[in-house]
Amino acid sequence: MLFNSVAFLIFFPITTVLFFVLPHKVRWAHLLFASCVFYAYFVPIYLLILAFTIAVDYVAGIMIESSAGRRRRLYLLASIVANVGVLCVFKYWNFVNRNLTTALGMMGIRNLVPMLSIALPLGLSFHTFQAMSYTIEVYRGKQAAERHFGIYALYVMFYPQLVAGPIERPQNMLPQFRVHQSYDPARVAEGLKRMVWGFFKKMVVADNLAMVVTPVYAHPGAYSGAKLAIVTVCFAFRIYCDFSGYSDIALGSAQVMGFKLMQNFDAPYESTSLTEFWRRWHISLSTWFKDYLYIPLGGNRKGKARGVLNKMIVFVVSGLWHGANWTYVIWGALHGIYLVVEQAAGSAAAAGRARSLARRAVAWAVTFSLVCLAWVFFRADNVSDSFRIIGRILTLAPAAPGAAAGALDSRVAFLALAPIVMALEGYDRRRGLFDRIAQLSPVSRYAFYVVLIYGTILFRGVSAQFIYFQF
Repeated sequence: MLFNSVAFLIFFPITTVLFFVLPHKVRWAHLLFASCVFYAYFVPIYLLILAFTIAVDYVAGIMIESSAGRRRRLYLLASIVANVGVLCVFKYWNFVNRNLTTALGMMGIRNLVPMLSIALPLGLSFHTFQAMSYTIEVYRGKQAAERHFGIYALYVMFYPQLVAGPIERPQNMLPQFRVHQSYDPARVAEGLKRMVWGFFKKMVVADNLAMVVTPVYAHPGAYSGAKLAIVTVCFAFRIYCDFSGYSDIALGSAQVMGFKLMQNFDAPYESTSLTEFWRRWHISLSTWFKDYLYIPLGGNRKGKARGVLNKMIVFVVSGLWHGANWTYVIWGALHGIYLVVEQAAGSAAAAGRARSLARRAVAWAVTFSLVCLAWVFFRADNVSDSFRIIGRILTLAPAAPGAAAGALDSRVAFLALAPIVMALEGYDRRRGLFDRIAQLSPVSRYAFYVVLIYGTILFRGVSAQFIYFQF
């Protein structure tokens, strides 16, 4: 079920009201059922995939906790293989098979392995990683195995963050499902306000910018390098407002019921280094890779060369996590190279020490430009289009000969809203903008949110699926 749909406008109030009306002892069952309905709205049969991984990890957690030595490691391995196996079949089988066909074809060998005609379940990478964090934490002794099957299933399926995160840890979520959440008008109001802000970012900024980006990236040769640069900036803000808008709606809808999800964004486009950017962007995924891949690989504890290799492995895997396409692999590898070079040059530390406004402005401009350059690979349909677009941007090339010069959609004007959103969120981060709004007179306070809601309805773009639903 899409957050920006009529179905959700019906689902959310019914689910929330019932949550507070029902006795605490059955609320977990209500939320689990509601989460199943939420996910089944897309493709009901895919609930079986979730049921399989939930059952495997529930049993694995108990067996890991009650075992020792080699048997303990084997149960963890079985859990990881089951989760990664499902992910590989649905997300990577055809990608690997296509590349295998190409490689074998170059040697004159026919690939007999069949392609699979299956669709990728929405949010598979998200709930797979969340499930894996549970068994790993149990193995490390940092989380007790959950004996209540329904509570564990809810941990994986909790509807606000089921499809696109944030990727939660068991230590945060499992205890919350046992706490009696009473109705708190102030907390409910704060959650609803956060949802309204998320809807505005998604439906007004992201969806309108999507209408600018889509036709240009479909036919990049019809546009000059300057226009491609503008549209790439549009995509940078589109993906931020789309994904952080989803996160705001997720955090807000959970907050209404009394649950606290982790913050997934922290004004990432204010960053003055790539290191800082990755501390602020998709925080739940970045910390997941740090805790469960980078540090277990050795981090930077085994010398500089090994540290560089580990960093590159993490970012290449991160690219693959986003999608089974070489464009995502290159996007991830490019960010890995950025960080390796930055670390070698010491520019991250230099940017942090820079007190001059001019020096910080230059550091910010370089960081934002490099992030946008990488976004080209993330958004382009294929690798050749990616390099073509980058080449045209860097050379400010005119429209390709023979191509009708493309005009940008008038919705490009919505790009002007993006820095306003960034500024408001940055101000809120430093000085509590929305807290200050809450201190205004009732008339002024409600007028602000009425205008925000009315503006969302009036200026909403053509409804588009959240970008990260495909991952």
